[in-house]
Amino acid sequence: MILLLAIVCPVLAQAQPGRPATAPSGPAEKVELLSPPPDSLVVLNNPEGVVRRLVNHVKLRHKGVLMFCDLAIQNVTTNVIEAYGNVRIVQGDTISIKGDTMFYYGNTRQANLRGRITMRDRKMTLTTTRLDYDMVNGIAHYPVKGRIVDRENILTSNEGFYDTRIKQFRFYKNVKLVGPKGTLTNDSLLYNSLSRIATFRGPTKIVNKDGTIFAKEGEYNTATRVSNFQKRTTVEMPKYTLTGDTLFYDNMTELGIAKGNVVLVSKEDKTVITGDHGRYNGKAGVSRVTGHAVVRSVVSQDTLFMRADTLFAFDAPDVTKSDSARLNDGTKKDDVKKPKKLVGQKNVIVYKSDLQSRCDSLVYDVADSTIYFYKKPIVWSQNYQMEADSMTAKMKNNRIDRMLLRTRSFVIAQDTLKNFNQVKGRSITAYFRSVTDTLSAEPPASQTVAKGKGKAKPEKPGSTTTVNRTVLDRVIVEGNGQSIYFAVDEKNKLVGLNHVECSRMNLEFDEKSKVEKIRFYGQPDAQFIPPLEMNEDKKILEGFLWRIEDRPGKETVLTHQITVQPKKTTGNKKSGPLTKPSALNSVLTKKKQ
Repeated sequence: MILLLAIVCPVLAQAQPGRPATAPSGPAEKVELLSPPPDSLVVLNNPEGVVRRLVNHVKLRHKGVLMFCDLAIQNVTTNVIEAYGNVRIVQGDTISIKGDTMFYYGNTRQANLRGRITMRDRKMTLTTTRLDYDMVNGIAHYPVKGRIVDRENILTSNEGFYDTRIKQFRFYKNVKLVGPKGTLTNDSLLYNSLSRIATFRGPTKIVNKDGTIFAKEGEYNTATRVSNFQKRTTVEMPKYTLTGDTLFYDNMTELGIAKGNVVLVSKEDKTVITGDHGRYNGKAGVSRVTGHAVVRSVVSQDTLFMRADTLFAFDAPDVTKSDSARLNDGTKKDDVKKPKKLVGQKNVIVYKSDLQSRCDSLVYDVADSTIYFYKKPIVWSQNYQMEADSMTAKMKNNRIDRMLLRTRSFVIAQDTLKNFNQVKGRSITAYFRSVTDTLSAEPPASQTVAKGKGKAKPEKPGSTTTVNRTVLDRVIVEGNGQSIYFAVDEKNKLVGLNHVECSRMNLEFDEKSKVEKIRFYGQPDAQFIPPLEMNEDKKILEGFLWRIEDRPGKETVLTHQITVQPKKTTGNKKSGPLTKPSALNSVLTKKKQ
């Protein structure tokens, strides 16, 4: 046995896993054997140095660190120890390590442990199967799977480093942090067990009861659930998804602040708001987006596009007592009408297939399908133009149903002869209806020749398609009513102009914007003007201004461009000044989405 130790011990002392290549210069303090001595102690002298074999109740000390095991082979000359069975390291009153096997290099104070390893301090417990502990720098490294448990969190990874001085971990590969308030997964994570802040780089997913976060770089406080992200990040909440180039989110208060290419998506109705800056308050149910703010709200099969300097979205509140009573009566939760609103402030532009508008501010009540326009709005629908100090649009089946114009109201309808039928008054209610046009494709002019035959064979006519459009049906004027409408015969030829002034009137239009019927209440002042007596002044009412150049298209909303062409007057001396509305005075910079 003594001969075997004389051969094996020098070899093991020279070839241990993880042994440092060099030792620090200067005399090194030797590992000390403490009393009581082990049950068996054998000392061997060989060319490699003095080797001790220590069996049972082995207790060693080096630089204040205590080491225990069942069997130790100590090379006194090289200051290297091999320890087997119930290995334990105690460093002061803070760190203790247990393992099956240890190789300790006294000159560099490096302990390499193998087997079933447990490392504990006052903040955490680490379990793994391989641990390399640098006592000089206080760094523990496990290059294999490890599991760390602190007061609230469990962290697992394929590799990790632990700085025992500042209680900080670095995790790599398949990192998972599980706490009572959420789970974080990624491939690179820095975690401090004192502050309980996790800092990460690379694709990261954070899941908790309030939502899910997808991020690339940032930090997450596992105690307060406050997150700060520096790169493109998405937060998925129960009602919304918020994305930005940088993002702050507090799970406790449900407050999210995003900057740079912000995208806010409502999950309930697929409404999307984009802009430069976004703020979401989940508890208050309010979202705000500024800087090139654009909203896309899908209604049935149509989409409403709106741009403004600032956009707000208001969530539906929680179910009220009256709603609960209705639910108890058998009404389904989805049937309870929940109010939700979109609000645009300053320089508002709206585009919808059957409605376009410019105004200073707007409120869209999604639940009631009602749009409120404020501060001298202008609205277009098909070949109609409407202006007033304020307007209300009522929608039905996703189409405009009626318009309520209040104070200095003016409606213009261009007919097929390019004449402008006009109505103005203190207040106007305009009713619309939807019509369906059937269009048939023209048969192609070319003809095909049948193979083997010299005759031309005409192709079959093209298929028909239907197109829905909204037309003005009826206009009711209340107070100081004035109207100009052009009369045409059955051949659509102009026969004259009717100019009527009356306190209250009712006009009905056909599908081609021609006046079919008109009713006057009170004492109307009417005048018929034949074509030869018409001049430009008589063709328009005071304040007439056809602003077709200002009519926005979808691209105007999406690309943030405002193009206002110079207005041309028809020569009416009574017409108002041809100036841009105040909402269009600012110059908006073009920005590509």
